[in-house]
Amino acid sequence: MEIAYWIVAGLLAAFYLYAGGKKVAQSKEQLAPMMGWVDTVPMGAVRAIGTVEILGAAGLVLPPLTGTAPVLAILAALGFLVLQILATALHLSRGEVKETGLNVTLVALAGVAAWLGTTW
Repeated sequence: MEIAYWIVAGLLAAFYLYAGGKKVAQSKEQLAPMMGWVDTVPMGAVRAIGTVEILGAAGLVLPPLTGTAPVLAILAALGFLVLQILATALHLSRGEVKETGLNVTLVALAGVAAWLGTTW
């Protein structure tokens, strides 16, 4: 179970470090081609979401790695679960049903990471 957690958490952390880093570092014009929703959300909120994603990625990896407050990893996974449910709702409200496949996958991975975090 521990190996499974590290695989799932590693995938999630890598994805969120990449996505969060882009949201924090790039302009609205650079983000718009791959994240169409940024045109309707204030840039401060986009940067905040990116920051939360980066911190969440650290939360998935650092607590279990250091053995300090490993429950934070479970909370980070649950936070990503909520984040992706809200992201799915945003896409659906914009009529972007085909865009929700990645969100559903990330919901599943975050749920699995939270569950695996409780098993060891």
